[in-house]
Amino acid sequence: MSSEPSETPLDLWRRIRRLEITARRLVAEQFAGSYHSVFKGHGIEFAQIREYVPGDDIRLIDHNATARLGRPFVKLYAEERQLTVMLLVDMSASMRFGTAGRLKRHLAAEFAAAIAFAAISNNDSVGLVLCGESAERIIPPKKGRRHILRLLHELLCHEPTTRGTRLDLGLETVGRLMRRRGTVFAVSDYLGGLTPETARQLRLLARRHDLVAVNVRDRSEAAPETLPADGLWRLEDPESGRTRLVDLAHAATRAAIAQRLAQADRELVEQLRRAEVDRIDLVTDRPLVEPLLAFFRRRARYLRQGV
Repeated sequence: MSSEPSETPLDLWRRIRRLEITARRLVAEQFAGSYHSVFKGHGIEFAQIREYVPGDDIRLIDHNATARLGRPFVKLYAEERQLTVMLLVDMSASMRFGTAGRLKRHLAAEFAAAIAFAAISNNDSVGLVLCGESAERIIPPKKGRRHILRLLHELLCHEPTTRGTRLDLGLETVGRLMRRRGTVFAVSDYLGGLTPETARQLRLLARRHDLVAVNVRDRSEAAPETLPADGLWRLEDPESGRTRLVDLAHAATRAAIAQRLAQADRELVEQLRRAEVDRIDLVTDRPLVEPLLAFFRRRARYLRQGV
């Protein structure tokens, strides 16, 4: 499937409400605590002073208070909890594809909803950039349920003006928008790996922010053995429009497709590793919760190890 049927306003509102209900349930029951523990905010702010006790770091002594009160006092700091979360979502034609479960675009919206509701439950701000061959829609970070519902409406309703992908331009836009350190989720199908410019923008953004690549794949891309094996199929590249006739009943052809997809996945893993970018893998016919929980567990383990 490369396109989606038109929806009435009522159908769209029902889809948004389902997204909200599902996302809120996931946050409440599965990973609200996990989100808070692995995204702790960045920076510290002054909280109070108290009298010095042996063992305190002498670098924290407040010399003004010490001189005024005649005995040593130290400054206490608290973590600055508020975090800015940016969602960069690929809206190109390849994201309107899905053979099982849901379209890749709809899975991306489910992921965005889950992260957004987890963020606002922790008083964080969430923004959105929708990207095709340019950054087509930019919504600055804000808090609150109404804001998140607006983001979901944009995710489901936006009609890109082009078919292709320029993720590098979306990453560059996010980098300009974020004036303080935050967390960025770059949601795309990453088909064909990273162009040199996209890899460069990933590295630049990862130096300043906590960057996570969210790889959205169809079942046929994640598990090519599920492709139908009943003869000739005309396959179309949704972004370029090019078509190719493929005999999926031919064992060697199926093996070549599987090998090419596996090689592309290995190359993407290596490219992201070199860019020092974490990764979440989502597949259209699989539940969202397990990849997210696995990501949170991995992050928590890195934090315990001081990575």
